[in-house]
Amino acid sequence: MNNPGHGIAGFRLTEHTWMTELGNWIDAISPDGRRAGALLFDARLIGLPGVRERVVEAVLTDQRLVLGGTGGLIPVADVVAAGEQVWLLTGQAVSPTLADLLTAGPIDPAGAASALVETAQTLSALHAAGVTHGSVHPGTVVVTSEGAALLSERGLSDAIRGHVSPPERDAAGWAALARGLAASFGGHAPQAAQLFERVAGMAGTLGLAAARGTLLAEQATLPGGAISREGLARAARDRSAFAQPPPYAQASPAPPAPRDEGDIVTLLHVPGRSGTGPVRFGPGVDTRAQRPETTAERIWRSGREEAETVHRAGVRHPRAARSRRWRTISATAIFAVVMAGAVLAWFKLSDPPDLAVGSVDVKAAKKTYGCDSTALITGTVVTNGASGVIAYEWRKNLDKDVVKGTLQTRSDQTSYQLPLRWSLRGKSSVKATATLRVLSPGPVRTDKVSFTYKC
Repeated sequence: MNNPGHGIAGFRLTEHTWMTELGNWIDAISPDGRRAGALLFDARLIGLPGVRERVVEAVLTDQRLVLGGTGGLIPVADVVAAGEQVWLLTGQAVSPTLADLLTAGPIDPAGAASALVETAQTLSALHAAGVTHGSVHPGTVVVTSEGAALLSERGLSDAIRGHVSPPERDAAGWAALARGLAASFGGHAPQAAQLFERVAGMAGTLGLAAARGTLLAEQATLPGGAISREGLARAARDRSAFAQPPPYAQASPAPPAPRDEGDIVTLLHVPGRSGTGPVRFGPGVDTRAQRPETTAERIWRSGREEAETVHRAGVRHPRAARSRRWRTISATAIFAVVMAGAVLAWFKLSDPPDLAVGSVDVKAAKKTYGCDSTALITGTVVTNGASGVIAYEWRKNLDKDVVKGTLQTRSDQTSYQLPLRWSLRGKSSVKATATLRVLSPGPVRTDKVSFTYKC
């Protein structure tokens, strides 16, 4: 597949592909020669009632956000249909991700902190605009060659499932990301790991802005004493499948073999056009005289015109054109079909189970604390792995304050930590008891831990 004869809407596809919950991602080259991405949606998912329309709406929302100045997102160039297939085309590379970098080894703490700070800022901006990401995890955090952390697939997981995730789900995903990065240090940066664990707890209780502010305020505890993109950028360049320009990006002594992508339409609504249906860009249709051309259309057109220079040698039978189109993307389609069962199982298209809490366990970091100390209490909640919201409260026997909170659970995680920081002051010797009560989903579950304060 690594040649100019394989592509979609002017985007040339490479051999670097990987499966996600949405379908098959492929590293690509845009019509103007830049790194880009192409997502072939899983046919069984995109074909469900209403899914295609919700995906288009999510992309249009992204484009409005970007035009309004919101940064930190992978820009979407277009969503196109080729027959029954639906493709999402990005204007920027979608690899490597943090998941890719973590498979190669631990990420340096300064770079990991940079990724957390930038993703927290992006998520906060999304929430302020009234939208959420819905699927924050290492596989949706893209790292550029400059070390910037960008979010991909915003809103797409929700569009497939037909719901809108609350901001708490994004905060929980960010917290899990922070804990995963802390665990990757393997004991080599204990202070950084402790900082990451602390801000992970803050994200669920005080919010992403507070967690981000703490990272910035306490960056001196990181190795090197500051947050930096340098190590992250180096890791991204080393990991990138495009460390060297691909051969076909250079001038070729011989033209590629003729190809025909068939009739392709963009699914994005065009400003100034009545209705929300697809706009056709097939042979013989020119909408440019009717309205201003969008950036997405210009990218599409430049690639299409490049492809059509090969087609002018003669007219081909429509059936042969369709056959060539299917051969063009046959490798991708076969791979997607083989993996369809696994993808469908991940999505649990049947009615998902209700969230249930299996156990609650509370522990204190120490048995005894000295004068003017802050005790760290950790509650661990184990669920059945369903998504939902846990409502809980912390009670302390030495005062009447009740710390209440909620936690958005994920369908791919069963264990969650609920931290409590209890500051004790004065001269006394007392037994302190912290009690965690999980209020919902019911029945109410409770556990507690005691420790001694001596001063």
